[in-house]
Amino acid sequence: MRITALQDIPPELHDCVVAIGNFDGVHRGHQAVLDVALEQASSAGVPAVVLTFEPHPRTVFKPDQPVFRLTPAPLKAELAGLMGFAAVVELPFTKDFAQQSAETFVENVLVDALGISRVVTGFNFHFGRARQGSPEFLNQAGERLGFAVTVVEPFEDESAELVSSSRIRACIRDGDVAQAAALLGYHYTVQAEVLQGKKLGRTLGFPTANMALPGEADLRTGIYAVRFLRHDGKIHDGVASFGNRPTVDRDGAPLLETFIFDFDREIYGEICSVVFFSHLREEMKFNGLDLLVEQMKRDTAEAKAVLATIRPLGALDQALAFS
Repeated sequence: MRITALQDIPPELHDCVVAIGNFDGVHRGHQAVLDVALEQASSAGVPAVVLTFEPHPRTVFKPDQPVFRLTPAPLKAELAGLMGFAAVVELPFTKDFAQQSAETFVENVLVDALGISRVVTGFNFHFGRARQGSPEFLNQAGERLGFAVTVVEPFEDESAELVSSSRIRACIRDGDVAQAAALLGYHYTVQAEVLQGKKLGRTLGFPTANMALPGEADLRTGIYAVRFLRHDGKIHDGVASFGNRPTVDRDGAPLLETFIFDFDREIYGEICSVVFFSHLREEMKFNGLDLLVEQMKRDTAEAKAVLATIRPLGALDQALAFS
């Protein structure tokens, strides 16, 4: 359940355990917070809810520098649902909203609208005007207003480094989607509408599903071994190219083009997902379409070899890209 207005919160969510944060990426550090909320909600027999903000606050304050979102709102909600949350409340974030006091936020959102029994948050979560709201502030408010507070400590990976969204963005920028997956706890995924293209791939024997990613998406160009997920839940292996198509369309905008193995249906207009497993090579310019086709055959073979060896990283990855 995705809720975008406080007045739309149904009574059955009241008395919930709420996890608060931006949660961009829903990475392993976020999952540590979210898992605590799920456990406490289960123990108390009450709903578990995620409370987050849309758009990302940094995009509001610096619109000329929009944030590269690891998980736009629909994907974030999907991941929360797969984890077991009853609802995701997406509060509209504006400059006016940012100016409200921490006390107002607690009373209007947490107490009046959600009627929470407990709030779970990360150690560095701040909210309200001038970031006056903090875990300590929440503890004091909870004692006064009748809800409990759990603060989750920083989560470090196997190298004792803090898992963060900025670290994952750097991996994706470098094309290291394997390391990104290790930090996310699932394989990096994008969602977009399948667009009509020039259908050149079809004439070459490699029809592709084409998607335009947001302009701020900072994915390294090149060829990837991927899985393609349709809205009906069907999963297909494939090989994808992200870039400007230098052999055939040097001046075109960046495009994600996926050749889906053993699939030949028109799916224009569908919102689909592409899951990235390995960066195979850089984008290249070929002197003629015949050379391009030969390389595409090699890319296909390599992608199939990679995808034959993949295993889910955990329950969330299993539910997202393997079920």
